[in-house]
Amino acid sequence: MTNDRLLPDQHIATMGRIARTAALALAITPTATKATALRAAAAAIRDDSDTILTANATDLAAAQAGGLSGAMLDRLRLDPTRLEAMAAGVEAVAALPDPVGDVIDRSERPNGLTLTRVRVPIGVIGIIYESRPNVTADAGALAVMAGNAAILRGGSEAIHSNRAIHAAMVRGLTAGGLSEGAVQLVQTTDRAVVGEMLTADGLIDLIIPRGGKNLVARVQAEARVPVLAHLDGLNHSYVDRAADPTMAQAVVVNAKLRRTGVCGATETLLIDRAYADPLPILSGLVDAGCELRGDAEVRALHPAILEANDDDWDTEYLDAILSVKLVDGVDAAIAHIAAHGSHHTDAIITADAATAEHFLARVDSAIVMWNASTQFADGGEFGLGAEIGIATGRLHARGPVALEGLTTYKWVVRGTGQIRP
Repeated sequence: MTNDRLLPDQHIATMGRIARTAALALAITPTATKATALRAAAAAIRDDSDTILTANATDLAAAQAGGLSGAMLDRLRLDPTRLEAMAAGVEAVAALPDPVGDVIDRSERPNGLTLTRVRVPIGVIGIIYESRPNVTADAGALAVMAGNAAILRGGSEAIHSNRAIHAAMVRGLTAGGLSEGAVQLVQTTDRAVVGEMLTADGLIDLIIPRGGKNLVARVQAEARVPVLAHLDGLNHSYVDRAADPTMAQAVVVNAKLRRTGVCGATETLLIDRAYADPLPILSGLVDAGCELRGDAEVRALHPAILEANDDDWDTEYLDAILSVKLVDGVDAAIAHIAAHGSHHTDAIITADAATAEHFLARVDSAIVMWNASTQFADGGEFGLGAEIGIATGRLHARGPVALEGLTTYKWVVRGTGQIRP
């Protein structure tokens, strides 16, 4: 494969050629073969658990010494439970229906031509991600099952973890009959390689960034390859005047604090001014260890609330910090989300079905929820198996991107000798 002695352009050119060959083979690989290979990859991850956890410990020690934030350390950290979840996620992908070859629709023209739209793989997918080593397994598995070859570029903070996971996956995939070029990992930490991936038109068909604002901004600014963007999760939970108090408190605390470092965590809490008693919600958050920030009106509700500044409404904390604002009803909540959200995941808590449907129809986010924690914004929770990210744009795929989101389609036209007059 490739090595660190290659220049960045040579590195990606070599990987791209290998991936293109693998993609052509994967596009016509039977479902059963792909599934068998993925199950073998999952078994290899389990077999190599000690090696992977040792590599992760090396990454964690370096990250802690380098001052990586608590939220990012949580994303980086592996343990036996998370490692088993990773392997199980690969197996779950193997068990999913294969979208390749699905007939989207079929029609017949008056001249007798039959037209069919059929799902096909995208080709070679480049995934650029930070911190989360589980993405190495998730992205590789999803790409393969959808008939694509993958070029993975993880962050330098997870390089040892990613290498160990990738080595296990490749051993399993090849044992299952696939090419080792099906899933490649960029082995160098040279940041120039990212630039080469972004301009590898003809070698890479789609780039998927999964990381913070700086990474996504760079990808969108420099890419000459189509991009499926995964932006920050600046998510809102809105407590309506008709919300059940017990439900509201439980959902909000979970939405913020279940795991603060995931992209589905709520970052801003909006409460209807007409809601009877917001204090139990605020106290529940404070008692659970959450720092609250708000304006003078909100700070008057609880002595522990700190003063918010203008930046707080546009910040993805990825930490036990939550901005809180009182609003005049559902339309004011919708307006605030439109002004400050990232089109990721936004939720309403209410017992009023009409108000809920008003919110669900008018909030322009990839995922909108009613009476549920935003932490459910996850491909596994949606029954999609692993996910490659949450797409927040409006084209191709939206929300959790899994197998179907990694395919496109082609038109198949069948005739009986028709010629066009």
